[in-house]
Amino acid sequence: MMNTAVPRSSDDDISEIIAALVAADGTAAHVYAAVAQPSVLISSLPNLADAAHYLCILHGRHPGVIDHAATRTADNAARPWLLQAANAFATERAFLTQVTVAAGPVPSTTGQDQCDATVLQQRHALDMLAQSDRRGCAMGAAIALVLDWRAIRKILEAAALRVGIQPHPSMLPSSSATLALAKELGADEHSTRALTFGARQLLGQHRGLWDLLQARASVRNPA
Repeated sequence: MMNTAVPRSSDDDISEIIAALVAADGTAAHVYAAVAQPSVLISSLPNLADAAHYLCILHGRHPGVIDHAATRTADNAARPWLLQAANAFATERAFLTQVTVAAGPVPSTTGQDQCDATVLQQRHALDMLAQSDRRGCAMGAAIALVLDWRAIRKILEAAALRVGIQPHPSMLPSSSATLALAKELGADEHSTRALTFGARQLLGQHRGLWDLLQARASVRNPA
């Protein structure tokens, strides 16, 4: 469980709150997933295959977080962003599947069944989050996914290059456009809280996944 307090800007700007959450609790902030330094994950093809496999369990199925959010969001301001994000993530899903297949089988690791069950539970939790009737919750999750996917994409690109696949550019909405949408949607305290909750929960599931993958790598390669 994450214990990070919700960051607050002087004006309670929801875009700054979510950006701070992604920076503090997102993939790029996790020691195992970080790619801006020599990394146990990036240096090992089995570790990359492990990550691709479990990311595929979490986000490789349609409908996903963004697709569910599109059916739960009535805000007209969000429609163009959701259309772009859903179409782009369909391409990302295909890329994820391609990398997963090319990277090879999941490396044998003690407790495999329990790990599979844990990530399936995470996927179920994300499905429930993205289908929440609480206005803003699903959008908070979708926004956080698009923002955090940039760090995840770097890991998938590293895996792709290792297996001879040339990554294509991501067509997901830019971080600036995504945060601008968050600011537009967070027009009141209720919306801000719901957006923040959705983003926090999505990032928590990602962080839990990286914790699990780090533990699996440690079991396979004890120090």
